[in-house]
Amino acid sequence: MNLKPINKVTHDVTLRGNALTENGTPLKHFSWVVTGLVILSAGACSFVPPLKDDGFRVHSVFKEQKQTNSEVLSPFQVSATTLGSGAKESSAQSPVGKPGWWTDLQDANLNRLQEKLLTGNVSLLQLSAQVRVAQASLKQAEASLFPSLNLNLSASRAANQLSVPKGTSYSLSAPMSWELDVWGRIDALTQVAASNALAIEWDMKQAKVSAQALLVQSYVSLMAAKGQEELLKSTVAVYQKSLALTQAKYTSGVVSSADVALARTQIKATQAQWQDMVLQVKQLEHALATLLGLVPSQLELQLEKGMGLPQVPSLPDVVVLDVLQFRADIQAAKKRVEAANAQLGVARSAFFPPLVLSASAGYRNTDLASLVSAPNQAWSFGPSLVLPLLDGGLRQAAKEAAQAQLDNSVLSYRQVVLSAFQEIEDNLVGQEQLLLMQSSLKDAVQSASRNLEVSLAQYKAGVVPYFSVVNAQSAYLGAQRSLLDVESRRLLAWNQLKKNMQTP
Repeated sequence: MNLKPINKVTHDVTLRGNALTENGTPLKHFSWVVTGLVILSAGACSFVPPLKDDGFRVHSVFKEQKQTNSEVLSPFQVSATTLGSGAKESSAQSPVGKPGWWTDLQDANLNRLQEKLLTGNVSLLQLSAQVRVAQASLKQAEASLFPSLNLNLSASRAANQLSVPKGTSYSLSAPMSWELDVWGRIDALTQVAASNALAIEWDMKQAKVSAQALLVQSYVSLMAAKGQEELLKSTVAVYQKSLALTQAKYTSGVVSSADVALARTQIKATQAQWQDMVLQVKQLEHALATLLGLVPSQLELQLEKGMGLPQVPSLPDVVVLDVLQFRADIQAAKKRVEAANAQLGVARSAFFPPLVLSASAGYRNTDLASLVSAPNQAWSFGPSLVLPLLDGGLRQAAKEAAQAQLDNSVLSYRQVVLSAFQEIEDNLVGQEQLLLMQSSLKDAVQSASRNLEVSLAQYKAGVVPYFSVVNAQSAYLGAQRSLLDVESRRLLAWNQLKKNMQTP
C-alpha cells in the first residue's frame, strides 16, 4: 500500500470553545475533513493475508475401505462449517451419524449413565466456562469497532500567585474517543477473537463426543471385566469338582498325590486370576463414577449376572468428507489456523499509524451552582495520528512471531488430520479382522470344549494322567477368555467409528 509521508510523528487538530475557525480555516472545511476520515475508515483495507496452500493432501476414501474410485483432496479447502449450519454441508449420499449412537446397544443402564454425564462431568463443565470466556472476549473485540463515551465530574483547588487567585474549579465533561479502523487492525483482532471462540466451541463439541465415547468404552470394559470375573468364578467351581474327583481317586489308590497337588495348584492359580479380575471390576466402577462427576459411593449401577456383552450393531461407511467437515478436533484446529492468520494481519497493520477521533463536551466554572450554563460550555474535537519512528525492532519481531505461530498452527492442523485418519483406519481394519478372529475363536471354544470332555472321560477311565485334564481345562478357559476379549474389542472399535461420524 502506498502512503504519503507523514511530516509529524503526532498531528492533532483541536477545536475548542465556540470558535468558528482554526488557524484561519473555516470549521465547515474541517468537518469535511472529518467526514472524509470516517468514509476512509468505512472502506478500510485489510492486512490479513489469504491462507496459502501447504500442499497437504488426503484421499477421498479410506485405505481400509478398499475402494478404488478415490480422488485427492486438500483438507483445508473442504468447505468450513459452523456449529449451526454444518449439518447442511454433508454429502447427500453420506450416512452421517446421529446423536446418541450408544442407544443402538439397547442397554438401559448405559442410556441412564449418558444422561448423567452431561450434567456431572467436570471437564465438560470447565470447557463450558471456557466457551463463555471466549464469547466474552469476542464481544470485547467487537466493542473496539465503536466509539467509547464517558461522563467525568471533577473538582480541584489550586493557586497561581502570578495570575489566578486561589480557588476551586469544577468541571463536567463527556469525553468521546473512536479509533477509525483505516488499516483493518480492529477488524483483524475481531477475526482473531471470533476464530478462537469458534475453536473453543468445537473443542466443547469434541470434548462432549469424546466423553460420551469414553463412557461407552468404560461401560463396555466394565461389562467385559464382569464377564471375565463370572467366567473365572464358575471355572473355579468346576476345578473344585475336578479336585474332589482327584482326591477320591487318590483315596482309592488310583492316582498319586502329585495329581492332587496339581489340581490344588490349578484352583489357586485360577482363584488369583479371579481375584485380580474383581480388582479390575472395582477400579473400572470407580473410574466410571469419576467420569460422571461422582464419588464411587454415589454410583448406582446394577449389572445383572450373565447379561453378557451386546451384539455389535451394523455400521455404515465412514465418509472422508464428513470427517473433514464434522470431526470437531479438525474444525477446532482449522479455526486456530484462521485465528493465527488474522493475528498476522494485526502484526502487519502495526506498521501504520492508528487514526483516532477524540471529542469532549461539557462545562467548567468556579461556581458549582451555576456550572451547567451556556457561558461555561467547553468542548474540543479533532483527529490524531501516531506513528512510532523507533521501536528497536519490536513490531518486526511481533510480525515474525505471528508468522511462526501461523506456520505452527498449519502443522498442528495437519497432525490432527493425520491422527484422525489413523484412528479411523485402525478401527476400520479392527472391525474386519476382529470379526474374523471372533469366528475363529468360536470354533476354538467348541473344539476346546470337546477336547475337555474327552480328556475328563479318559482320566476317569484311567487312560490319561491328570496333567492332560489340566491342559484341556486351561485351553478351554483361555479360548473362552480370548473370545470375550475379542467381542469387547469389536464393540470398542464400533464405538470409536461411531464417534467419528457424529455431526454438530
